[in-house]
Amino acid sequence: MAKEKTPKEQLDAFIDRFTPEVASMARRALAKMRKLTPGSLELVYDNYNALAIGFSPTEKAGDGIFSIALFPPHVSLFFLQGAKLPDPTKRLRGSGNVVRHIVLEDMAVFDEGDVSTLILLALARSKVALDPKQKRRLIIKSISAKQRPRGPQGR
Repeated sequence: MAKEKTPKEQLDAFIDRFTPEVASMARRALAKMRKLTPGSLELVYDNYNALAIGFSPTEKAGDGIFSIALFPPHVSLFFLQGAKLPDPTKRLRGSGNVVRHIVLEDMAVFDEGDVSTLILLALARSKVALDPKQKRRLIIKSISAKQRPRGPQGR
C-alpha cells in the first residue's frame, strides 16, 4: 500500500508541474510570505486555472489576506481583500469588487516601498487578524480533477 503524501509533499508535487522558472519564483515567494505572515494557515487550492496558496488567519477562504498563485507563465501575489486598499502608485491590477494582484516579475518587488506599504496595510485592515502565536499549518483544501496544463505547453 502506497504511503499517503504529506501536505508539504503534495504542494511540492503541485509546484513541480510548472516550469523551473515559475516553480523557483513560487518557492521564493512562499518563503517570503511565510516570514511576513506569522501565524497564518496556508490553504492550497489546485484549481482549473492556477495553483493558489492562500495565507489566512482561519481555515475559511473568505478570511484570507494574501495568496501566491502560479500560472503557466508567471506567479502573482494576490491581495484577497485588496479592492479597498489605497494604491496611489497604481501597483495593484484587477477590477473586481474584492481581490487585486501584482505579477511577480522578480523577488525585488517585495522590497519596493509601495508594495511593502500595501502588504502592511492589507495585514492591518484584514477582516480577521493573524495570531502570530498560532501554529502554521499547510492545508490542502481542493484539487480540481480538470486542470489547464501547468508546464510550457500551457503558455
